[in-house]
Amino acid sequence: MSRLQARFAELRAENRAAFIPFITAGDRDGAMTAALLERLPEAGADVIELGVPFSDPMADGPAIQAASLRALQSGMSLAKVLELVRGFRKTNKKTPLVLMGYYNPIHKYGTARFAKDAAEAGVDGLITVDLPPEEDDVLRLPANSHGVDIVRLATPTSNDARLKTILNGAGGFLYYVSITGVTGTKSFAEDAVKTAIARLKASTDLPCAVGFGIKTPENARAVATFADAAVVGSAIVDRIAGGAGLEDVVSYCAELAHAVHTARS
Repeated sequence: MSRLQARFAELRAENRAAFIPFITAGDRDGAMTAALLERLPEAGADVIELGVPFSDPMADGPAIQAASLRALQSGMSLAKVLELVRGFRKTNKKTPLVLMGYYNPIHKYGTARFAKDAAEAGVDGLITVDLPPEEDDVLRLPANSHGVDIVRLATPTSNDARLKTILNGAGGFLYYVSITGVTGTKSFAEDAVKTAIARLKASTDLPCAVGFGIKTPENARAVATFADAAVVGSAIVDRIAGGAGLEDVVSYCAELAHAVHTARS
């Protein structure tokens, strides 16, 4: 059983949803990311989503675009992202870690080499925003051969035919994009997302996570009542951009985690 499967099985047995914080690798600098990776599990992170900075992050709104720019200016690269993961795994063998990013850096690194190195570093899943299901064999096959899941995205515009394609080969969990837009720019409509998650759950046994639009602990709590995970990115990244220190960011993540973990109690 993979780390992602094991974590979601534990959560299902406890009847609670997962809190998944997103941070961009190298945002402020690599030392800040390493410290956050070390502290996020104790703050309540069930899975960690680590953004790989890219110069053209088309699915991301202003907050994460700026985070990518800060990270690239700090010297972050895909190879250094994997170094951060290796460092994290020296002390944490249990918390699943998923890389979210774009295909260009992976292509440049070498897809087969990347899949092998990511697995050896301790990566559990990959979200590659601009690599559609019809084209992702180039990454999915080598990744799967090393035990790394390809996490796919579903959106409010994914009809039944598209959903069937999305689910064919998906692993780890299904990531539902709650808005028709980029990260951090809109608030989601709770009733519509709840209906969408019910539809997804009728089509797959994969855990269903919700992201893109969760801005507050109250948002996270609401999502956790009906989804398997709540992903929070821009709201955390905004704090880093605003100059918050490590303890402030960890404290905010603990607040979000508490909201998610107590949503069904």
